[in-house]
Amino acid sequence: MNKLALGALSLSLFLAACEDPAANKTKAVTSNSATSNSASTTQTANASTPTAKPAAKGDALPLTAENSKVEFTGSKVTGKHDGGFKAFTGTIDLVNAKPEESSVSVDIDMNSTFADDEKLTGHLKSPDFFDVEKFPKANFTSTKIVADSAKGAGNYTVTGDFDLHGQKKSITFPAKITVTDADVAVESEFSINRKDFGIVYAGKADDLIRDDVVIRLNLKSPRKK
Repeated sequence: MNKLALGALSLSLFLAACEDPAANKTKAVTSNSATSNSASTTQTANASTPTAKPAAKGDALPLTAENSKVEFTGSKVTGKHDGGFKAFTGTIDLVNAKPEESSVSVDIDMNSTFADDEKLTGHLKSPDFFDVEKFPKANFTSTKIVADSAKGAGNYTVTGDFDLHGQKKSITFPAKITVTDADVAVESEFSINRKDFGIVYAGKADDLIRDDVVIRLNLKSPRKK
């Protein structure tokens, strides 16, 4: 009976370790970036389209690793690993104190990638994954922020261009955005498919790496007085 109980406990621990952390996260909608092919259509568009009115400019609020976090969780058959980026800069362009009129941009130093395992940190920087020597930077620039009234005040759907590993895609994901007199905060947790960005390393045959990776954003910037 004791052996049976021990076996059941071992099985339950194994199954828990195998849970997919991305399974209950909102999947970002990913498509080809509208700006990635813009160079070939700009001349035609300019010939038939009136000059667009310049976008309104607001307060440029800085984002750095000192006041914000950009993190991820990846997993494989036997477990998961947490990581993130130690160096990045960005800006929240706050217009009229309204998220839907504003924008956000973040530049990530991919060589600052870290994981909860030193050996994995080195592997993530290699050509198997981020290939930081060839692709030293990643960038996200929002193109649209829309209020999600169905989820209540402070909830938004953010769309933007994500340039990672030499692949530029448009992604759409949910976010909680809070604007106060003191600061602006953006919080979001969602998943992306790494293969959409050309990161296709499978892992060991008996310990395959899952395609979906959880992204966590905790961005906060003080407002200028």
